[in-house]
Amino acid sequence: MAVTLLDTRVSPFGMRVRIALEEKGVKYEYSEQDLRNKGPMLLEMNPVYKKVPVLIHNGKPICESLIAVQYIDEVWNNKSPLLTSDPYQRAQSRFWADFVDNKHIDEMWKDKAPLLPSDLYERTHSIICTDFVDKKGMDIYI
Repeated sequence: MAVTLLDTRVSPFGMRVRIALEEKGVKYEYSEQDLRNKGPMLLEMNPVYKKVPVLIHNGKPICESLIAVQYIDEVWNNKSPLLTSDPYQRAQSRFWADFVDNKHIDEMWKDKAPLLPSDLYERTHSIICTDFVDKKGMDIYI
């Protein structure tokens, strides 16, 4: 089974997919994408949103990180499931994943965008570090 992940190293959404692949022990090819200059593979595999991550399995794209994680869990079901078998606990996990996607990440980017470096890696690093320090009130070293 050929598996490729179109991603960028600073994407928290891509990290979610990478963690799921690693947890399931799936061998995959990682393809770093330049989001300032989107390549033909990304545009072909995700023509609707044109963003990462995109999981490509046997030539077929799976877009959006939560959908990709669910797909990984269903296809590679020979290892322990990523979510518990308890429906309530699964619902709680999905709630918090949605909360991070729709509240925390959006707020984090919106509030700090004008003050950030122009380099994508440095900008994301600044956002993550600043948000962590803002919320936790402590210094971190990355």
